[in-house]
Amino acid sequence: MKHNFSAGPCILPREVIERAASAVLDFNESGLSLIEISHRSKDFVAVMDKAQSLALKLLGLENKGYKALFLQGGASLQFAMVPMNLFQRSAAYLDTGTWSTKAIEEAKRMGTTHVMATSADQGYRYIPEGFDLPQGIDYVHYTSNNTIYGTQMARFPKTDAPLVCDMSSDIFSRQLDFEQFDLIYAGAQKNMGPAGATLVVVKESILKKEKGSLPAMLDYQAHIKGESMYNTPSVFAVYVSMLTLEWLDRQGGIAQIEPKNREKGRVMYEAIDKSELFEGYAHAKDRSLMNATFNLNRPELTDRFNELLREAGIEGLAGHRSVGGYRASMYNALPLSSVQALTEVMGYLEQKG
Repeated sequence: MKHNFSAGPCILPREVIERAASAVLDFNESGLSLIEISHRSKDFVAVMDKAQSLALKLLGLENKGYKALFLQGGASLQFAMVPMNLFQRSAAYLDTGTWSTKAIEEAKRMGTTHVMATSADQGYRYIPEGFDLPQGIDYVHYTSNNTIYGTQMARFPKTDAPLVCDMSSDIFSRQLDFEQFDLIYAGAQKNMGPAGATLVVVKESILKKEKGSLPAMLDYQAHIKGESMYNTPSVFAVYVSMLTLEWLDRQGGIAQIEPKNREKGRVMYEAIDKSELFEGYAHAKDRSLMNATFNLNRPELTDRFNELLREAGIEGLAGHRSVGGYRASMYNALPLSSVQALTEVMGYLEQKG
């Protein structure tokens, strides 16, 4: 058995992969592959409609003035689309890691961008608190979870300005008051589906730029009007995302998946904290339930640890290239047994060396 801790693209439910594989051969008993049918066909339009409606349902945002879009370009394109669509005078960002830094760089191209606080002074090991939120800004931007450093926001200070959040690596993993956000975006490949699709959930009332003032491909209003089909969507990625959202809905939604995620996190961090060989990277109060980052304190045991991981079928544990160490990504589809397999290997190394 393989235990997949990859940070993204990541583990998906087995039943989702099996259904997706079947659809590639024969979609809806049509005799045609999913990846060769028209995106305007009745069958795929139904897929897109279902994916969009499930996203809103699971977030508790149905009939509340929000639209769900499946776009392309990943969160990286959203770093630019957000300011292009919302920027009038200035914006405020919280800098908690590489991805928020990239978002800030794009916003600065549009004009005055306030960095409210940063945790760069400690290698992004913590989430800043007690910072001032500027007044008279167009929006506030947060990154809810930081895959590289293993930190996660627990609360989201807000003002009267619209609240924007990059939830690429923890969307659908925990209960939040999602109505506090005016725009949420997330690359599918971190917890929802394969690479190639990007979910954007936006409150229509915040889109105030004159229609036609932006390139159409970068205009949320154009994509809303086109029902996520202004251009040809990523058919396969949207379909697999729909299957994953259906799977989550059958599990009982976010309310039922969150306790499982918390238990995985408890087991993982308990093993790290009890160990003399391993040390957590992020400050304990800001640890992520999705990405546990840690280091091996005795470098001479690295080869032995990696050998034990291979023997146990544990994959995708290497830390991001920018920080090194190890990273256990524990997304919704990862079973508790995989976390237990990893902690058993860590315990064995501790005892036997």
